[in-house]
Amino acid sequence: MRIALIHGLRNSVGPAREAFQRLWPEVDVANLLEDSLSADLARQGGLTPGMTERFLTLARYMVGCGADGLLFTCSAFGPCIEACARELSPLPVLKPNEAMIEEAVARAGPNGRIGLLATFPATLDTMPDEFRRVAPGVTIVPALAEDALALLDAGDGDGHDRSAARAAKAAFEGCDVVALAQFSLARAARSVAEVVTCDVLTTPDSAVRKLRHSLGAAV
Repeated sequence: MRIALIHGLRNSVGPAREAFQRLWPEVDVANLLEDSLSADLARQGGLTPGMTERFLTLARYMVGCGADGLLFTCSAFGPCIEACARELSPLPVLKPNEAMIEEAVARAGPNGRIGLLATFPATLDTMPDEFRRVAPGVTIVPALAEDALALLDAGDGDGHDRSAARAAKAAFEGCDVVALAQFSLARAARSVAEVVTCDVLTTPDSAVRKLRHSLGAAV
């Protein structure tokens, strides 16, 4: 069985690989990195029909490579990924955050308070609405670790993790669960967990669990 991972940031590759090795080591994982997507989104200021077509092209290519399921790891492109899911149905096509959203709502409850930590600003423009589609009554507490992604890009992983923890500590008092929005944030889960009093969920772990369930593998 082959799962195709489509990445918009190179920093997402490692956390995704680690999650699959730990939670589903027997599956064949194929990675496709297209790191101009995030740069173009930041420059354009929003999603466009052309961006959706680019996502469809990437998804079709990976299906042609034999993928039994697709996981996108770029969290700011929800509508583009939804278009891929519609076209490729019934093949499982997951947004990076949808499994984590389901788990967060299940833990916090339909009227719970969920802390949402991101390092890419555009994620906080789109992702809160994805939570509310699942549970309209939830309260989303957004927080941006502003310098974390730049630190990670510069090779300072520990600095990235400290930045994430600082943002979480400042914003998430009283939350029922904390959700780390980016795949690249998964590496900071332990640091964040040390400064909050609730569970911390990561996108890679939740996504792997959901894919295994969708494709009938024993979890």
